[in-house]
Amino acid sequence: MTELATMDFHAQPQAGEPKPWAFPAPERGSLGNGLTVLRCHRPGQQVVAVEVLLDAPLDAEPAGLDGVATIMARAFSEGTDKHSAEEFAAELERCGATLDAHADHPGVRLSLEVPVSRLAKALGLLADALRAPAFADGEVERLVRNRLDEIPHELANPSRRAAKELSKELFPADSRMSRPRQGTEETVAAVDSAAVRAFYERHVRPATATAVVVGDLTGVDLDALLGETLGAWTGAAAEPRPVPPVTADDRGRVVIVDRPGAVQTQLLIGRTGADRHDRVWPAQVLGTYCLGGTLTSRLDRVLREEKGYTYGVRAFGQVLRSAPDGTGAAMLAISGSVDTPNTGPALEDLWTVLRKLAAEGLTDAERDVAVQNLVGVAPLKYETAAAVASTLADQVEQHLPDDFQATLYRQLAATGTVEATAAVVNAFPVDRLVTVLVGDAVQIKQPVEALGIGEVTVVAAE
Repeated sequence: MTELATMDFHAQPQAGEPKPWAFPAPERGSLGNGLTVLRCHRPGQQVVAVEVLLDAPLDAEPAGLDGVATIMARAFSEGTDKHSAEEFAAELERCGATLDAHADHPGVRLSLEVPVSRLAKALGLLADALRAPAFADGEVERLVRNRLDEIPHELANPSRRAAKELSKELFPADSRMSRPRQGTEETVAAVDSAAVRAFYERHVRPATATAVVVGDLTGVDLDALLGETLGAWTGAAAEPRPVPPVTADDRGRVVIVDRPGAVQTQLLIGRTGADRHDRVWPAQVLGTYCLGGTLTSRLDRVLREEKGYTYGVRAFGQVLRSAPDGTGAAMLAISGSVDTPNTGPALEDLWTVLRKLAAEGLTDAERDVAVQNLVGVAPLKYETAAAVASTLADQVEQHLPDDFQATLYRQLAATGTVEATAAVVNAFPVDRLVTVLVGDAVQIKQPVEALGIGEVTVVAAE
């Protein structure tokens, strides 16, 4: 007989005791040129993340030049007084760095990631881009052409088209927030190197900028590196710029962007609400997550799991512009797509979810799952230096204290079911929501009108 082999099983590893965690606290300082610096030492993070925030908001763009901030942001990496565009890209590649930039309502942000062993070289390149960008005619013209090529593709994308229409509906026509962040075909076509240079000279200076540096800084003389690089950037001081308050018209109504023959309808339902300076923010975050933050949320449970209308619907809050004086605002929205024949039933069920939430409230179980998902996974969310740097930069951009994120997690854990219910019901009142539908108006207009959720208007897609 053949003797059977035996196996020795090792004991199953057991999880250890969880270690206390809090969002990292930065050290704050400044350079001689007025640049504010936040640094955060993260042992083991050998890829350093650097975020530079410039006080060049979209509402500072000159009339008729919407998009100039975006072209300027992209042009920062297209050559300096020391390197051509090709040379600058090659130098970044030699030190294993990536440099991205974008413009949004609060301002322009540059994001650098580089191995700590090449930090000095990469900071020098970043400083050159900020200190003496070339803004060469040919490079700016190329960036403008690229941007013009992007716009038709964005208009063809149902979710981007819905976002554009919602902004146009919510905000006054003279508000920058009512228009596309990166400009229209007409305004982008008017941008040239002179316009980019003028916007740069008017708004970009170290005295109104902030640099955030996060990573393993063991053995790095960061003060010396910053002094030799970003510290060499000069510029005049600036008077505080008035910030217009955010105003919005959230009267309940429906706008259908007509896409004849569309097999799906893109939904975007929104209004403006409290930003992160409001005491209700933690409860609003928690309640919104229960409504539509994950696959187990109420909206998904009904529209996806029970009815099969959609692959997923999400509710979220996105800060547009934040201010301590209460003039800021966040976009509170519900987004998803459904098949065309079920557009009316899906909206009816969505409104039923909102009404039931207002009548019955959240359950303790929903609240507990939301806290576990939001707070419990936070250490994983911030494993990388880039994630920490981005959140610290958000706090600076939104005029929040350096310990805001750490405090927010404590507040989320302490928020009760009743508070979360009140916040999400106030965030999504059934009679104060602007609904944008991108789809086939012939098929969906009548069923939507029958719901009585607001006057229905049809507009043509570009």
